[in-house]
Amino acid sequence: MVSAKEKIAYGLGDTASNFIFQTVMLFLTFYYTDVVGLSAAAVGSMFLLVRIFDAITDPLMGSLADRTRTRWGSYRPYLLWLALPFALCSVLAFTSPQWLPENGKLIYAFATYALLMLMYTAINIPYSALGGVMSAESSERVSIQSYRFVFAMAGGLLVTSFMLPLVEWLGEGNEALGYQRAMMVMSAVGAMLFLLCFLGTEERVPPSNDAPVAYRSQLAALFKNDQCRVLCLVAIVLLTGMVMRNTLALYYVKYVLQRPESATLFVTAGMIGSIIGCALANPVAKRLCKIKVYIGLQIISACLCVINFFIPYDAWYAAISLHFLWGLFLQMATPLLWSKIADVVDYGEFKTGLRMTGLTYSTVVFFIKVGLALGGALAGWLLAFFNYQAGVFNPDVAQGIVTLFCIGPAVASIGVAIIMRWYTLDDQTVVSIQNALGLTTKTNNA
Repeated sequence: MVSAKEKIAYGLGDTASNFIFQTVMLFLTFYYTDVVGLSAAAVGSMFLLVRIFDAITDPLMGSLADRTRTRWGSYRPYLLWLALPFALCSVLAFTSPQWLPENGKLIYAFATYALLMLMYTAINIPYSALGGVMSAESSERVSIQSYRFVFAMAGGLLVTSFMLPLVEWLGEGNEALGYQRAMMVMSAVGAMLFLLCFLGTEERVPPSNDAPVAYRSQLAALFKNDQCRVLCLVAIVLLTGMVMRNTLALYYVKYVLQRPESATLFVTAGMIGSIIGCALANPVAKRLCKIKVYIGLQIISACLCVINFFIPYDAWYAAISLHFLWGLFLQMATPLLWSKIADVVDYGEFKTGLRMTGLTYSTVVFFIKVGLALGGALAGWLLAFFNYQAGVFNPDVAQGIVTLFCIGPAVASIGVAIIMRWYTLDDQTVVSIQNALGLTTKTNNA
């Protein structure tokens, strides 16, 4: 059994990640368009290009982590080595030299955002894989991921609650300076949390192959894992819808609800719902089939988005309540998805004889980032399609924002529910595979 203390230490790593991840998701598009002054179409294209490039590096990083052998394990060392570089890159992304011309600002934004996402890959892939080797027990994996995402969402909550007030306080009227200084605070705390995660965790499931396996052989074995392909497809569809809604949340509050002063409250409500949802994942998974629960949660999330589409623009309390519930039900599914990746690793070892924790996680993360790219790019492109102009209210633009904010995520969730019909690794099947591999014995002897 993994102690609660160790699960908390592991969760702190995603608190650190989310200081950056949630800030990028919620504020970077707005920062580039309304603070730096870049066009929405240019920002959308930049996000797509950078995130696709970033996604390509994921399998390479996963393979590198799988082949790493140190006295600390294969995945933990990267938390120690990259905590400070990751923090530095996050500050650079929210620093835009005012003396640069518009094209220069775009080039700078492209370069620093690309560097940030590269650092995010280098530290987050080993971190994600670490959760898959802390225990071999399926139920314990759900618990580990539940702790992880509670702390991840707690990090997101801190971002949504304090980022804008920090920007205002530290900027002293200069919004650009405020974002830079606020990011300095977030990144410094994040670096310390990564170090605590490194110190407080342990790798227990050893590699089945003592000697590192060539990258080409790893890819060939991974291709045979049909259940990994299902999760990859789920990841890209799910994240496209999720990122679209989260990216447009500020625009929805400012231009549709006409309550820009309540932006922090709105996104915070969604984050609180997400935290509660992640905390409920473990007790729900213990009582019900994880696959059926996951499908049901996606359908409920879709229904909430559709209801959101039909409420009046002045229905503030209905809007914030639905956003809270959407976060609760959608994020209740997140620990279940990540525990499935660990099960897919076991399935892959059962089929091929190779255990590729890092490569499997990184492959799913690759498609998560493609979804991130598509969601962010679609948000920027479609805002441009509706003739969005910063600071200008237009009824047609408002209707477009409502459509993107509600219907896009609903379609994505329904798509995920359909795709999950091809996922076959239920609890009984996973236990049978683990018994055949002798994973419990390996873990106890590790």
